[in-house]
Amino acid sequence: MAHGYTPGLRVTGSALIHRERRLPLRGDVLAAVGDAVEPCTVVARTRLPGNVQTVNLAARLAVDPAKVPETLACPVGAAVRKGQPIATARGLFGLARHTVAAPADGTIESVSRVTGQLILREPPLPVEVCAYLRGVVTAVLPGEGVVVEARGALVQGIFGVGGEAWGELVAAVESPGDELTPYRLRPEHRGMVVVGGCHVSFDALARARELGVAAVVAGGFDDADLRRLLGRDLGVAVTGSEEIGLTLVLTEGFGRIRMAERTWELLAARQGRLASVSGATQIRAGVLRPEIIIPGGGEPAATHEESVAGLEVGSLLRVIREPWFGRIGKVVELPSELRRLDTEALVRVLVVRFVEGDAVAVVPRANVEIIAS
Repeated sequence: MAHGYTPGLRVTGSALIHRERRLPLRGDVLAAVGDAVEPCTVVARTRLPGNVQTVNLAARLAVDPAKVPETLACPVGAAVRKGQPIATARGLFGLARHTVAAPADGTIESVSRVTGQLILREPPLPVEVCAYLRGVVTAVLPGEGVVVEARGALVQGIFGVGGEAWGELVAAVESPGDELTPYRLRPEHRGMVVVGGCHVSFDALARARELGVAAVVAGGFDDADLRRLLGRDLGVAVTGSEEIGLTLVLTEGFGRIRMAERTWELLAARQGRLASVSGATQIRAGVLRPEIIIPGGGEPAATHEESVAGLEVGSLLRVIREPWFGRIGKVVELPSELRRLDTEALVRVLVVRFVEGDAVAVVPRANVEIIAS
């Protein structure tokens, strides 16, 4: 029988997890090696330079650019408030006085005798990096951040949107084949990580957002609803920065897909525990997966590694590249010869029959991953 290899999503009840928590630019590290941290613990802090506002004083005051510095009501380097006069000059024949007010709070950074423009720098923007995990700081990156270590369960999803979130894990359905509908969501789910079954609807996500749910984990979601949720087509990009009011992680793909039994059992068995969730996904390369991490419990990861099965006829798999991204199917053929793609590349392929629609497609083997049974 034809046989091949492809990786799958990692779903394990025991893993040693390390996450780097870095600032976007150098700043102050607030944690030390050995410190126990919670997801909300601030481990590093910095200040981003504020936005720049340009004010054309020469045009606004109708004066020669070389004389603009003489019109300043406040010296360069002075802090000003929005609406405060920053420059003044008399108009034609000195009959009227023109005044220019600051467009925002900030500091007068410079003024040019050549262009007649004033540069106003808005206040710095504070940036804080949280630990994200309940764990222990194992390394400090001077001026940049820390490395947090946690031991616990790890579930990788196929796709996610929204940033990092954390909260108590709770299952809102009774089985992995149930749909997460709006009526299953209740006020007590506020701040929690809610696990659904085979599917979550847009209306359910809207209800979850209204209730203040931290994150939703489900087997599938409709791609049309994704466009509705984001207000645009996703395109090829890294997700995770969307401001949609919660985090969404799909464990299986797009459509109505029963959550894998192993994933469901792992999550259901850990209800009531603190979970950290990230929706960040690298679409094209597939190197960044959305995740659910549940620290605590389990044996050391070194004694509990997941085995990876081979790819063979009949294997259940998921496509992880366009144009069939997120679709589930079974292998019906594993040709041994190389096939030429539209890009002219010669690659190994497989023939897959999709579960929904019963369509058959030829897909590069590098574009799929096994779904554990």
